[in-house]
Amino acid sequence: MSFVTDTTSDLDARGTKGDALDQDANLDEVEDGDAAEAEAGDAAPAAAGGNGRAAADLFRESEIAADYVEGLLDILDYDGDIDELVVSGRPVVEVVEGGDGSGRRLQALVGQRGATLEALQELSRLAVFRQTGSPSRLLLDVGGYRALRRKELGAIAKNAAEKVKEYGEAVRLEPMSAFERKCVHDVINALPGVESESEGVEPARRIVVRPVA
Repeated sequence: MSFVTDTTSDLDARGTKGDALDQDANLDEVEDGDAAEAEAGDAAPAAAGGNGRAAADLFRESEIAADYVEGLLDILDYDGDIDELVVSGRPVVEVVEGGDGSGRRLQALVGQRGATLEALQELSRLAVFRQTGSPSRLLLDVGGYRALRRKELGAIAKNAAEKVKEYGEAVRLEPMSAFERKCVHDVINALPGVESESEGVEPARRIVVRPVA
């Protein structure tokens, strides 16, 4: 098990336009009307999270979650290395390939479009909550899935923005998880002439990209 503290990664980077972020029940993101508050929280020093927790407390959360995930891997007889990090004021646990042929098996922990990974993340957050008594914004990744998916979503967001600019009409994307929606919002936030917001309820919540009014 590796122990790493990284406060410079963009895993939790946020955009600057208002009304562009999502939130799930576990403080994963921030609802549309609270974007300014979210940005203020991310502006806190690296030694503390957006919720005021010290880096040591955040790293403790990643340790608890890593222990939980390690126990799960043992039960499943899956081989994987576990990295514990604090990234941009957020506890992170990464499971990476640890032996011959383990990569394919680890993909089973990701599931279709990350559905299994999201469920495991919620279970890991619950494990943290049971020991600390506080909700956690822990981010769990397996086999680098989130970085790859972020690139795919970036391409989807840019394509939607091009269509909006070309035809002047809103584009509704397919339903996405909170993580996926945030990735799209972040890309749209950085593009001129377009804006995005979320509509609907889980699991059918989706992003609408439209021209700036």
